[in-house]
Order: sequence, then structure tokens, then C-alpha cells
Amino acid sequence: MKTKTLSIHGKHHKKYSGNKELASPINQTATFYFDSIEEAEQTFECKNEQYVYTRGRNPNLEELEDKISLLEEGSFAVSFSSGMGAIATLLMSLLKSGDKLLTHNILYGSSHNLISKILPDYGIETNMMDLRDLYNNNSDTVGKRGAGYKVVYLETPANPTLDIVDIRELRRVMGEDVVIIVDNTFATPILQQPLLLGADFVVHSATKYIGGHGDAIGGLVVGKNKDFEATLRFGYMCEFGTAMAPFNAWLFNRGLKTLEYRMKGHCQNAIFIAKYLETHFKVGKVYYPGLSSFEDHNIAKKQMKYFGGMISFELEGDGNGTGDYKAIKLVDNLKLFKIAVSLGDTESLVEIPAIMTHRGQDISPTLIRLSIGLEDVEDLIEDLAQALETI
Repeated sequence: MKTKTLSIHGKHHKKYSGNKELASPINQTATFYFDSIEEAEQTFECKNEQYVYTRGRNPNLEELEDKISLLEEGSFAVSFSSGMGAIATLLMSLLKSGDKLLTHNILYGSSHNLISKILPDYGIETNMMDLRDLYNNNSDTVGKRGAGYKVVYLETPANPTLDIVDIRELRRVMGEDVVIIVDNTFATPILQQPLLLGADFVVHSATKYIGGHGDAIGGLVVGKNKDFEATLRFGYMCEFGTAMAPFNAWLFNRGLKTLEYRMKGHCQNAIFIAKYLETHFKVGKVYYPGLSSFEDHNIAKKQMKYFGGMISFELEGDGNGTGDYKAIKLVDNLKLFKIAVSLGDTESLVEIPAIMTHRGQDISPTLIRLSIGLEDVEDLIEDLAQALETI
């Protein structure tokens, strides 16, 4: 089946709608009961698929996990209370004291803090670098930089500079023994499937495009190796208590039904706006994978179906002492774009990462990040135009 069909039906819809509901019911329960101690014993010995406690398994969560696993071409998925819950739990399940973690040097703020500040407290050695250097430099340099790492973690496109890392080349350079994790939040499986490109795990903040309406928080991990599911789910997620709520899973299941249509709408609006900004005399630089002028455009063309709904840009005059002031003034004068963290909603959002989501990182204070929504693109361009006139 194709992605639009899988997003709506999955492969087991009857399993989640016992009374033939077209929309799956919300299983808003903490615990499930057994008909006998014998049934309970068989369940705890994993001899049947009876549910026990929503912190481990729940029909709404399983429907979401089944669908995202199919869309990402994985063998299993585990849902979490937030994107950071998914990322932190997965990393802790794979790493122990003395292990080495390599990451791209551009990461979402909380991921950056987890990796640079928290994991080292547990004896995990972390190193951040531009992972594009691994396959752009000669083999000697690659060997020195890539040796000894157990896990490589990255976002592609990266938040907020939209860096694109070539996943196939990364796998080739790092070898088969290194675990590669790709945060696929910006692209979703509609635009990119990292597991097919060589990654071992995909993580999502489902809060963003998968939910699509800004009304639920959740995270997902999709993996290749089915044998690792029990370790991640019962050995770590359950014990850390990072389970997703059933109602949130129900909202994400609803969001999946329109995901492909929404992603195409985000992408169509974004390319128009990126081209408009690129030609505006007050804009110095535009970061968008769909532009031929973008540094990583050719890699994006190779591993993405479309180029996403995220754009970052800097105003002309960056570095003369007024760039950050002009960026703030522009953002404050936008009307349709709402100043907010997060992304992937039907509404268009704007932020200055250095002030908001990426404080303390080496991100230009003049960089403006746009999450392009599903409004009429002409209205969005008019809003940007009037704000640009104020600076």
C-alpha cells in the first residue's frame, strides 16, 4: 500500500475498532483487567498480547506505532510522552559510561543540552562536529574523527540552519558497527525515510508535523531491529515513565490521516516564500534545501522527496552591529506569523532561535526561523513584505 493509504488505514484497523467504529475509540484507561490469574500469568510471560497497563501498551499507542513503523519502513516503533522523552530514552538505552557519542554540531536546543551537558555527567563522551566534514574530507581525517564511536546522532534537515547530512555517505564512512540515529521531525516519512538510507533508528517529535495542529505533545522512536523493541519499551521507556497518553496518541493518529496532504501544502508554500526572500534586497541569506543556491541542495535532492516547510534567513547588513536589532524589529512587526517555539502547525510561526530555542549555542543572533503554515501563500508573502518595509 502507498503512504496515503497506510497513513489512514495502517494494516490492522479492525484490531483497534472492535465495534466497527470508523474512527478508533479512545482507550482512556490506566490499567486492563484479566479474567483469571492464569491469563495474567500468560500475559506476563509474553505468551499472549493482552494489555496490562497503559505505561507499557495501549490500543491507541499501538495503532500510532504500527502506522509510523510502516511509513518509516521500520520493524517496530515505541511512543513517548514527548520528543525529548523519545530522544533521551533511546540514547540512554544505547549508551553506558565510557561509550562515545558523535553528533552534528547543529541541534535543537534541548537535544544539544542533553548531549553536551547531561550525558557527560554519566560518563558518556560526546563530541560535536560538522558531520558533513566526515565525507567531504580525506580518509585520514575521517579515520581520526570517526573512530571509536558507538552512536552517531543527527538532525537532517538540522534545526535551525537546515543543514543536510548525507545519510548514505555517513553510513559508508562510519561503518556498519556504529548505531546511527536520525531525527526526522522536519522531514517526516513523507519527505524522507532515513532507515532506507542507512540509519538504525529514527526519532520524531510527533508534536510537530505528525500532529500538525499544535494541540498534543509526543515523541516516537522507529527502529530496524525488532529484537531491540522489548529492551527499549520495557527496559527503559516503562521504567523511565515516558509513556504517551492515549488521548495524545488518538490525536496523532488523526493527524497521520492528513499528513501527506499537509506536508505537500507546507512544501509548496515554503518554496514560494524562500524564492521571494532570496530576491528581496533587504535579505542577505536564505537557508532552504529547495533553493539551488543552498549549500546542501544537491544532497537534499538525492535523499528527500520534497524540501519541507522550514525556512531560515538573515537580513542584509548582518555583522554591522544592527543586524540583531533589525531581526527583532521585523519579527515584532509580523502579523500572520505568530512568535512561538515549535513548528509544523497549520499556522505559520516565527522565532529568533538565538533568543528562544537555541540559547547558548553558536547560532547567529540575526537568524530568523519560519515554520510555514497552510495559509494562502500570497497572504504570507504580503505579511513578510510589510514587515520588511519597517526595517
